[in-house]
Amino acid sequence: MSFFAGIGLLERGSVRCPQCSPSAPTPLHPRDRSLVCRAGHRFDAARQGYVNLMVGAGTRFTADTGEMIAARERVQSSGLYAPLKTALHELLPHGPLLDAGCGTGYYAHGLDSESVLALDLSKHAVRRAARLPRTLALVWDLWRPIPLAEDAVAAVLNVFAPHNFPEFARVLAPGGSVVVVTPAEGHLAEARELGIMLGQAGDKAAALDAAAAETGLRRDGRSVVEARLETEPGVLADLAFMGPAGHHSTREEILARILEARGATPGGPPTAAVTARFEISRYGLTGSAAGDRPASGPMSR
Repeated sequence: MSFFAGIGLLERGSVRCPQCSPSAPTPLHPRDRSLVCRAGHRFDAARQGYVNLMVGAGTRFTADTGEMIAARERVQSSGLYAPLKTALHELLPHGPLLDAGCGTGYYAHGLDSESVLALDLSKHAVRRAARLPRTLALVWDLWRPIPLAEDAVAAVLNVFAPHNFPEFARVLAPGGSVVVVTPAEGHLAEARELGIMLGQAGDKAAALDAAAAETGLRRDGRSVVEARLETEPGVLADLAFMGPAGHHSTREEILARILEARGATPGGPPTAAVTARFEISRYGLTGSAAGDRPASGPMSR
């Protein structure tokens, strides 16, 4: 049995070689523990099961470190983000899925998708996502053309990650959905009051809708999910460290600032409640954009 058996997107030839010309895209096919194209480009799977398509390619972005990903796992294990996961599973269809900015694969885990292409710039993230069934986990820069054929997926999931709407629209099949999660107003306000997290941009929803509309995606719905958790200083430190602040401060530095502000001690009793507020925006192709596509759907490729 192939190392990549059961991944429908691969079996249909929907995953494309990033080194071949965009004008003549070439499918990647599994061969033992590698992905190869007919032009001879080869990408080997790491021991942990993921494939790095960025070999030999540079990026101006900084990937999340192993320590940041571990902090994210601890936060997800706390249950704070569980209501968001539940809400997403109610929205997403069962067809092939692009998890764009997959992180650990937490939100796709347990989703009955036919197959999942999980993309993240961090190898520490995709090695965790690679453990999920029917999942092809790739190291990839989301601002580059996504290595997928047109109309390849029934849904795109984009949680706290770069929004490459032109590419999302290109790979989305007519009738599919792009589901984007961004911080809602008041998200982690308690942590922000402590000065341990970066500021939150205002009027993000309007800017998101405008960027999507430019690529032929219309907003079909928007909702807010809220969760609240009594927590101790270590979880607060993880919440800050797993995000952009983790590129500027160590977890120990963040924890020290929390303890100083709270007058608490490590491992002490819960010091405060923290509130997570997530805004879920759902987009579909407009009639004109969908009409410009070939008739074939994602399952026929």
